[in-house]
Amino acid sequence: MTSVLQPQKEGPNGTYTFASRPRPVQNRTKYREPEAEQNEGQSQYGNIMYDRRVVRGNTYAQNIIPVAAQPNPIELQRQQESRRRAIAQKRAKDLLKPKTPEALEGRKHIDVQTELYLEELSDCIESTNVECQTDAFLDKPVTPLFIPAKSGKDVATQIEDGELFDFDMEVRPVLEVLVGKTVEQSLLEVMEEEELASLRAQQRAFEELRNAELVEVQRLEEQERRHREEKERRIAQQREVLEKEKEIADKIAARAFAQHYLADLLPSVYTTLRDHGYFYDPVERDIENVFLPWLMVQVNESLEKRHEARSILDKLIRDVTQKRMDVYGHSTPQSPSSK
Repeated sequence: MTSVLQPQKEGPNGTYTFASRPRPVQNRTKYREPEAEQNEGQSQYGNIMYDRRVVRGNTYAQNIIPVAAQPNPIELQRQQESRRRAIAQKRAKDLLKPKTPEALEGRKHIDVQTELYLEELSDCIESTNVECQTDAFLDKPVTPLFIPAKSGKDVATQIEDGELFDFDMEVRPVLEVLVGKTVEQSLLEVMEEEELASLRAQQRAFEELRNAELVEVQRLEEQERRHREEKERRIAQQREVLEKEKEIADKIAARAFAQHYLADLLPSVYTTLRDHGYFYDPVERDIENVFLPWLMVQVNESLEKRHEARSILDKLIRDVTQKRMDVYGHSTPQSPSSK
């Protein structure tokens, strides 16, 4: 129910007063309502902006985990590690944070206000006690059990001896049939179990015989396989030996033919190459190309010098002879006159 607010008024002393229109008191039940009904009643008048079940803001990026989903142990361990790491970092920061040095001996630290305006500080918190009386709630009594009302009339019947069921007399044939059938069924089951045991024994003996035959067959197959592989290996070795012998015979024939063919070819080739100067003695070639030309040059120079010396000597002898002949020619006419 809504109420209309009255305009604010100030008392004669300047105090603030508030007045509202009177409204009737709501009807209240005598007993307290159950918790589920109370919660339902409260939820009808609650503000959904403060309800925890209402999501506020953008819901596109929210990772909604179902209630039945089990938490991942690896993710929990990772979260614990990150939480411990954050606590350790916080402790390290607290340890590295500069603190006020300890007070000197005989002194102590006190808190001092550093704000612009000072105010009184007090450890005692101002409090005021207010009392309010409410009506007491009574617990609802337990609901009594429902007992239907009695209807109809009571009737009695008289029973004589022998009219009721005689257990010993009536149950004996039924019990004999049950026991006989049970014994017969037990004997049949025992015979069936014995027959099944004999069948299992025969099957076990047959399986053992079959396994032995299979082992023998496998051994014979393995022996046959080894014989076949050995035969193939021997055939392959003999084939390789024949191929190698044939190859060696071909090589020997080719070598003999090459030797016979090259017997006359090599000497002629070497002779031709030697005649054309491809094969030579290095000492002989050095003598022919270096020593002999130098020797001829030296001999020619020596002969030329000797020829020049002889011509000069001949010229000198000729000049001396000519001079002496001239001297002797002038001296010969004066000799008779002197006589």
